[in-house]
Amino acid sequence: MHSTTLNKFGDLKEGDTFRTPGITVSESQILAFAGLTGDFMPHHTDEQFAKDLGFRGRLAHGLLVLGLVDGLKNRSMVQFDVVAALNWDAWRFVGPVFAGDRIDAEITIAERRLTRSGTRGIVTLDIKVRNQHGEIVQEGRNQLMLAA
Repeated sequence: MHSTTLNKFGDLKEGDTFRTPGITVSESQILAFAGLTGDFMPHHTDEQFAKDLGFRGRLAHGLLVLGLVDGLKNRSMVQFDVVAALNWDAWRFVGPVFAGDRIDAEITIAERRLTRSGTRGIVTLDIKVRNQHGEIVQEGRNQLMLAA
């Protein structure tokens, strides 16, 4: 696995692991995501409502965090020569992410196989998203088709 270059299928081995850079989730991102998606559930948009539910503050949308993780993956030191993104599988929202939390992801090459034609490869990434306290807040798998 190479850093800062596009990794083809042949460059990757099962078990290779790397960490993404981090990003701090902001209130403005949460509100912008609500506006973009139409998801104005009050635990995302109303600080007091979230506190009344027992949370320490406004919650980030789970799909906002997933989108941020995809961006972190694509800006990490390890880049993939992606032909197509195939799926996100078994994705779980394990714990809350709040405005002000800093997240990053640990990504492991879990599986790899060549396509039938042998001209491309499929890799399955195991992804664990952690907050600034090291707590897992999301996890799941992402499958990519790469140049062989």
